[in-house]
Amino acid sequence: MKSSNCDFVKLIKIALPFALAAGILWWMYRGIGWEALVDALSHKMSWTWMLLSMPFGILAQVLRAVRWRQVLAPAGERPRLSTCTHAIFLSYASSLVVPRVGEVLRCGILKRYEGSNFTCCLGTVVTERIIDTLLILLLSLLTFLTQIPVFLHFFRETGVSLDGLLSRFSLTGWLVTAVCGLLALVCIVLVSRRFRLFSKTKSVVSDLKNGLLSVRKVESPLLFWLYSVGIWVSYFLHFYLTFFCFDFTAGLGPMAALVAFVVGTFAVLVPTPNGAGSWHFAVKTVLVLYGVGQTEAALFVLIVHTLQTLLVALLGVWSSVALAMRRKTAR
Repeated sequence: MKSSNCDFVKLIKIALPFALAAGILWWMYRGIGWEALVDALSHKMSWTWMLLSMPFGILAQVLRAVRWRQVLAPAGERPRLSTCTHAIFLSYASSLVVPRVGEVLRCGILKRYEGSNFTCCLGTVVTERIIDTLLILLLSLLTFLTQIPVFLHFFRETGVSLDGLLSRFSLTGWLVTAVCGLLALVCIVLVSRRFRLFSKTKSVVSDLKNGLLSVRKVESPLLFWLYSVGIWVSYFLHFYLTFFCFDFTAGLGPMAALVAFVVGTFAVLVPTPNGAGSWHFAVKTVLVLYGVGQTEAALFVLIVHTLQTLLVALLGVWSSVALAMRRKTAR
């Protein structure tokens, strides 16, 4: 009976994010025909710029692996850079199936292939996320201050105020909000249970603490911050260069791309696979505010998100094969 309940919970954890993403995507693209998508891919899109953007997506993940290895060193863990890189690639790819599972998975990979302390690795991951959150909040503040009129327009258009939110919400809007709230509550419960489990073992808590505080003892703090900034610069270029793939976004400029990037970064916090649906809606709204047509903006976010997600999946497959071959060789 207990096993059946666990299986049901796992099924819900996988099915709900996919259902939410599918619902948002269906709502956004219900009036757009496939002919428009085919025409955009075959005639209106510059594949050269799309290909030029892809290395920056890879670079962001590689820099994340390099930074992670640097943070692990003060905690007494010195895994190979190649293992850290494969762990990062697989963590992003696995999150396409089960949102947020990647952070735990990459710690498990280091434990399996390098003998690293799992809980210590998890502590460093939490530290990294805190640093990334601070950086994106700082970037968001700077972007907001330079683009206040655009954000105010965005808030008015999306109803992000108490009066606007209540007046504009349809039954579908309330349903989506309720589902997002439920998913957030489930995440909080799961995290709290994990930490209650950790607290039962003193050594585990100590390992977690060592991982959390390891960033204070990195060998080169300047290099650490350069890696951190480099990660987000690479993510931005990975997104911004796709603007030049289409005539209707090529002339918007870097500030418009930065606003869309910041808004999209917060949108992916909604627990759907790679932010599917929520990212599409948020970035499309920003593009429309900058004068892009509704259909063109919808096609842009669909094409860019799909191709970038495909890159993440391919990197995950490559790392799976590489690690499988390493295990086979070790035998």
